[in-house]
Amino acid sequence: MKIKFFSILRTASAALVALGVAAIPAWAGPPLVCHAFDIGNAGSLPWVSHDWNLSGGEHYDTRGLSKDTVAVLDSSPVVLVHMETLRRATLYARKDAGSAKQLLLLLTARAEASERSARPNALAIFDAGYLAETYKQWLGDGAQNPANGMDGYALVEKALRLDPNDGQMEFAAALIALRFPGAERREHAKKAMAGAQSDELLARNLNSRFLAGPETMLAMIQQEPDAKVAKQ
Repeated sequence: MKIKFFSILRTASAALVALGVAAIPAWAGPPLVCHAFDIGNAGSLPWVSHDWNLSGGEHYDTRGLSKDTVAVLDSSPVVLVHMETLRRATLYARKDAGSAKQLLLLLTARAEASERSARPNALAIFDAGYLAETYKQWLGDGAQNPANGMDGYALVEKALRLDPNDGQMEFAAALIALRFPGAERREHAKKAMAGAQSDELLARNLNSRFLAGPETMLAMIQQEPDAKVAKQ
């Protein structure tokens, strides 16, 4: 199975190089939110939907969002678990502005404390930046978004400088950078592919299809950004 994943990744990469860079099609939604990440059997926030979005049948009490989210983040060193947990947290946060702000403040304070420590934690810094970028895609540009004016990508880049060999974090950076010119993002994609050679979970996510469409996540992050995406 592992060989199959890596073969698909190599084939997809070779095809993109052979065909040249194409324009990204219009996607059905923001990629940090509208794509559920494969985390295997790892735990995350409660989830009953069989789709990417809230089903309406959730009975999760968002007053515990900050505590529950940080508990999951602190329990796992796997970046994809953090990505999926922060995606779910963002979906819940849209229903509760107070909890949305509280979570961002908590993760920002956690990141700042880590930066001041003798041994900064890359994941703590990553979490604050990734949540900020996820909020931007789902909560919009208005006052309801506590991450307005925050450069989450810069924090993710800072985390990568602390942990430059994390292919999953490179995948996250590439997704955030979809709104940027292609060269920077494709460099993240290249490093994510390299990491997938020894990371089957990352390989599965790179090979997954965005909202069951024709584009794999790998193809998406290797192409030029569509003008509409660039404005997000």
